[in-house]
Amino acid sequence: MQALNIIIKTIKDMSIISLLDIIVVAYIFYKIYNLIKETRAEQLLKGIILIFLMIPVSSFLHLDMLNWILNKTLPIGLLTFVVIFQPEIRRALEHIGRSTFDKHIIEDDETMDKVITEVVTAVENLSESKTGALIVIEQRTGLAEIINTGTNIDAVVSSALLENIFVVNTPLHDGATIIRNDRIVSSGCVLPLTNNNNINKKLGTRHRAAIGISENSDALTIIVSEETGTISLAVNGGLTRNYDKDKLKDILIKIMQFRKKKKSSFKEKVKGWIKREEKIS
Repeated sequence: MQALNIIIKTIKDMSIISLLDIIVVAYIFYKIYNLIKETRAEQLLKGIILIFLMIPVSSFLHLDMLNWILNKTLPIGLLTFVVIFQPEIRRALEHIGRSTFDKHIIEDDETMDKVITEVVTAVENLSESKTGALIVIEQRTGLAEIINTGTNIDAVVSSALLENIFVVNTPLHDGATIIRNDRIVSSGCVLPLTNNNNINKKLGTRHRAAIGISENSDALTIIVSEETGTISLAVNGGLTRNYDKDKLKDILIKIMQFRKKKKSSFKEKVKGWIKREEKIS
């Protein structure tokens, strides 16, 4: 009963700022959990939380040896977390840092449709001829470090050019081609390979590279298998396969339209706030 009274008194004494503080902290922890759930980091985090809980328990029960070990283990565990899970931490920070005002998402619907049509046409032709291909469409996350590993192209997106790039035994066919807005910016680029050991063992380096770049950015990556001609798409660390021309175009438009809408809606809110301030002043 006394504990309940303390809780009620605490709630009554809580200010709006304190409540806002709690909500913000809870939201941050919720977002962090969403970023690491179903990854290797989730299991290690559970272990660290368990150690945190065991420290006061061991102290209360006067388990001095266990308490000493836990106190010495915790700093090492936190350091190990940072070192081992550096890729996950980097991906989380990149996710947080993605700007809603970034220029890499195509604003104009007509330009978007034209770019996607050219890409999908090239992919279909490459699939029919069983020519391997790896095409990355940059989104909010900048890929400058990836672009710099390849050869500068800076040309308008066209199906003919994309098909020509991936012709077997040409200098640029064996790397990734990066598309930014309505231009092919670079070809022959080197992508990071995924460390996920749960993917199908039959998938080759192209697919592993596509998943790798999608784990580290919000890019859309299209893969054409040179063995089977199968068309695949890697997004947000996941891989879906067996696309045809219409299905691929439909999903690309849906993803890019959704991301553009989110961006535009935020801009519209900002414009609304500015107009409201102008009326007040």
